Amino acid sequence: MSPPRGLLADVVPFSWVDGPGNRFVAFLQGCNLDCLACHNPHTMPRSTPRAREVGVADLLAQVRPLAAFLSGVTVSGGEATLQAPFVAAWFEALRDDPATAALTRYIDSNGCATDEVWDLLLPLADGVMLDLKALDVAVHVALTGSGNDRVLTSLERLAREDKLVEVRLLVVPGINDGEDGLRRTGDYLATHAPGVPVTVIGFRPHGVRAAARDIPEPTPEERARYAAWVAAGVGPDLVRVV
Repeated sequence: MSPPRGLLADVVPFSWVDGPGNRFVAFLQGCNLDCLACHNPHTMPRSTPRAREVGVADLLAQVRPLAAFLSGVTVSGGEATLQAPFVAAWFEALRDDPATAALTRYIDSNGCATDEVWDLLLPLADGVMLDLKALDVAVHVALTGSGNDRVLTSLERLAREDKLVEVRLLVVPGINDGEDGLRRTGDYLATHAPGVPVTVIGFRPHGVRAAARDIPEPTPEERARYAAWVAAGVGPDLVRVV
């Protein structure tokens, strides 16, 4: 059987914002949510003329000469778990190649993946960074077009299996920035993902789709309040705000 191929939106050879240290990041094409505030809207369609098909060997060849300068690799999107067989094959190749074996392998995910997908990926991944759009179902639907049952199931499983390395909360003014919701989110994470770092991200309009361009960007003071409300549950040492 021929190895799986992936549909790639782009790569960033060196990134300090997609996991710990300096990381090679592969952004895969296609997403299973329709997020109003997506900062990579060009990666949302399942196919586009801008995307290109790649093989595992192709992507491995891009990482190998950079490995000495990297801490690890991250696969993002879009939603990386939609191309789980390709991600698994790439991670396996990275693990087995002497030049890249020391690199950590992370997945940046929205959490909308089945247990079967995680069964395939988790043995090969060192960690998952998970986006939690909203704890409240109605708010999650308003932001993404979908419910959050699968997201919460994934989050809780990843935490139990010690694979959840970060929870990311994108706070969008007027939609999921209420004090009650953020405090309940902090309480939920304290119970279901204790000890896991939380990054509170203030919405920025740069690069978003047209429907979100009029949403105001929160001030530094507002972002600090968001973080404080979450930190009331999980503890201040676990929360950072960007």
